[in-house]
Amino acid sequence: MTFSATVFTGTSLDGCIARPDDDIEWLTSRGEKAGDLGFFEFLDSVDAVIMGRNTYDKVIGFGEENWPYGDRHVGVLSTTLPEGADPRITVYRDMDTLVADLDQRGIKHVYPDGGRLVQTFIRAGRVDRFIISVAPVLIGAGHRLFGELHEDVALRLDAVADLGGGFAQLRYTVEK
Repeated sequence: MTFSATVFTGTSLDGCIARPDDDIEWLTSRGEKAGDLGFFEFLDSVDAVIMGRNTYDKVIGFGEENWPYGDRHVGVLSTTLPEGADPRITVYRDMDTLVADLDQRGIKHVYPDGGRLVQTFIRAGRVDRFIISVAPVLIGAGHRLFGELHEDVALRLDAVADLGGGFAQLRYTVEK
């Protein structure tokens, strides 16, 4: 058994997911005009959320009462986060262990979250779909959604939507 993975993220028009200092205020402040961008409907479709260490640190910084993932499986791919650091998560040290555990758990749909983690999933050929909400702003510098690739990743455009507030949402399927 194997799972499918959908990247759901917001970017600036110039492809950044955060400023160099990890700030995302440019996205959240504008996002209020567009609502949740379909995030909670999307989240209802996934069995597991996998994030990188930086994203995990950002999420726990929102406070205990703002944990958005409910009781679904949450994993953190990290070589530095101690195992058992948080009873809500499973810490994975490498991609092979992560994939094997998700398959063993019978996970069908995964949400990989976090810039470097998404890039790891892309390079491993583990992303099946992208849902990218593009904010109406150029921030000029920051963490990019996509990093260097060993080969092209062919995409099929499935839908484009005007979400309001100047946001456009692009939906792509990875052609494998």
